[in-house]
Amino acid sequence: MAAAFALALVRISAMLALAPFFTSSSTPRQTKAIFALAVCVLLVPTVAVAAAHSSPIHISFAGLVGEVAVGALYGLTLSLFNEMLLLAGQIAGLQFSFSLVNLLDPASEIQTPLMGDLFQLMGTLVLISAGLDRVLLASMVRSLHAIPLGSFPLSRIAASAQILVPLLSGSFFAALELAAPVLASTILVEISVALLGKLSPQLPVISLTVPLKTLTGFAILIGSLALWPRFIEGRFSGLLDVAERLIAPAGGKG
Repeated sequence: MAAAFALALVRISAMLALAPFFTSSSTPRQTKAIFALAVCVLLVPTVAVAAAHSSPIHISFAGLVGEVAVGALYGLTLSLFNEMLLLAGQIAGLQFSFSLVNLLDPASEIQTPLMGDLFQLMGTLVLISAGLDRVLLASMVRSLHAIPLGSFPLSRIAASAQILVPLLSGSFFAALELAAPVLASTILVEISVALLGKLSPQLPVISLTVPLKTLTGFAILIGSLALWPRFIEGRFSGLLDVAERLIAPAGGKG
């Protein structure tokens, strides 16, 4: 039981170290450690049942490295969700003429666009309100059945990491889909103002473009928030499925 608890703690800690929302330096390390211990305590019955139907669990160097790899694959896959929100916010901020307004991101400790932080906060709110945090815990439980503790083959690390690279393009297109209503509406405003300037050259179209784009963009963004729960739920659940396929053995559940 002690070996199973230790290996489960390594897997969960590695995932929390890379997963979105947990990487923020604004969250105390003690809070992260307590959360990881609490999750492990909750998973002890499941770990015990999984171990009872398989070979005994022993702590080894290969087993520890394998658990770190499983947690890292989960964390890196879910981090694409955070990158999708950041890129969508950056696209929206550019259309809002907020490209020069940056904030310090506590997660990456770099300058990020203002709208990128706003999109990440709204995405986190939708994620929690939709109950997807419980889906994440359920996926962690399923990972114990897909790959028992200490049995992840190290030879699959390189192949699994190569699958993550094409997912970056998917997160880019998902960000475009999320920012598409704002992007389309602001482009239409720019075209309309340009045509108005051609029809009436004496109008100060330059001074009209920025406020019209900003007001229209915010109006469309508020209206499109009704579509966010379904969109975010689909993308987050899809990333969890990808993470399970990355660690599942060939021919297993996928």
